[in-house]
Amino acid sequence: MRSMYPWITIIEYLGVIAFAASGSMKAMKKHMDPFGVLVLGLVEATGGGILRDLLLGITPPSMFRDPTYALIALATSAVISIAPIRRLLTAKPLLYDKSMLVFDTIGIGVFTVIGVRTTIAAYPSAGIFPMLFVGTIAATGGGMLRDILARDVPVIFTKHIYALACLLGAAVCALLWHKDNVLAMLLGAATVVVIRLLAAHFKWNLPASEL
Repeated sequence: MRSMYPWITIIEYLGVIAFAASGSMKAMKKHMDPFGVLVLGLVEATGGGILRDLLLGITPPSMFRDPTYALIALATSAVISIAPIRRLLTAKPLLYDKSMLVFDTIGIGVFTVIGVRTTIAAYPSAGIFPMLFVGTIAATGGGMLRDILARDVPVIFTKHIYALACLLGAAVCALLWHKDNVLAMLLGAATVVVIRLLAAHFKWNLPASEL
């Protein structure tokens, strides 16, 4: 269900577009057919929101009550998969990597704060833990489903600072919410984006486990 506040709906759509682009690009890298490209884009764009709603007891999830999210995701995936764009991304691996980073980062930033907002809307007296948990799941759930379908280890477990950026962004959003919810969402999303980009640039990683 779309928010009564137009600006929130706009940033939700931005997050859907970013994640759909990321998912469809992953599908192309895995040499999937056009149907696979559409499915992976749709799964990444809507998967985190579905998990978020199920965790909060919001049924049916918003995606099934408002098809706009799915339609935007499918349209984005279709555009990304057209021949000129596909050839450009295939010919320039560095462009592919940077595009994936940007789309993924925008997506997790948006869906982290939307997850916090949805938690507060569903349970106004919720403590900070469910806000952090749901915000992180909303941001990373779609990407995990994407990677599982693509037969990869989810990037959240292997590459750079990912979930930690979402946790910190969710914390900023949650702590500032009752002072100014607009500022809280903007600063929360910005926190995720800045940490994620810095981690990618400087190759920050949590220590890998070894057996």
